[in-house]
Amino acid sequence: MQRAFVAGIAMAVFAGVISVFIVLRRVAFLGSGISHAAFGGVAIGFFLGINPLSTALVYCVAVSFAIEIVSSKGRLAEDTAIGIFFSASMAMGVLLISLSKSYTVDLFGYLFGSILAIGSGEAWLAVSMAAAVILIFAVILKDLLFITFNEELAVVNGVPVRLIKSIFLISMAIAIVIGIKVVGIILISALLVIPGAAAKMLTQRLYGMLAISCVIAVLSTMGGLVASYVYGLAPGGTIVMVLSLFFAASFLAKILR
Repeated sequence: MQRAFVAGIAMAVFAGVISVFIVLRRVAFLGSGISHAAFGGVAIGFFLGINPLSTALVYCVAVSFAIEIVSSKGRLAEDTAIGIFFSASMAMGVLLISLSKSYTVDLFGYLFGSILAIGSGEAWLAVSMAAAVILIFAVILKDLLFITFNEELAVVNGVPVRLIKSIFLISMAIAIVIGIKVVGIILISALLVIPGAAAKMLTQRLYGMLAISCVIAVLSTMGGLVASYVYGLAPGGTIVMVLSLFFAASFLAKILR
């Protein structure tokens, strides 16, 4: 439980920050597509007999850039490119898993999360990666905000748009891979979308949105872990259900206000 709290809170803060920009940039489907594509990366790890999280990270980064290239160079809508890579990655994952002979128990943990089985090394790796990316976000915050609201004007003003977008895509991939251990491939998209969406219901100020999003993500993770321990529930699903309750409360508060 101690390691679960350390890794969970680190992931929650990280997800709370990136969730705001996923919501503001309206790329929730991109996050969902990359998170499900991570199944293909995990399957590669099982098939090759190496750490599935390592292969998932490389694969998620590759898929995120491939989606960007196909949608821009191929003149396809982004959601079409996401759908293509989403389907192809899931299919590849199923094929590779079917060829692997020992996967059932471990695969269930990757699909639905296994935060209570996280090791000390994985917990501190999650903390260090989350801290590093949050620091990078602090440096590029102004430019990222500029690109989020007016990408064309940002290009005209000399903002390195391609670099900032690449950093954002890599950060999203890192968040997904860290979150696989917390809530699993199936549910990680919720952790990347719901905190920012709930925060947007409560304020329109960027820094307030970031703070509220992080608080909601952290409280949901802690509350989900405690509830799963007390009632013997699956931690990943419990965390996402608490997140959903926070969103429902935020939505109700917005309507009443």
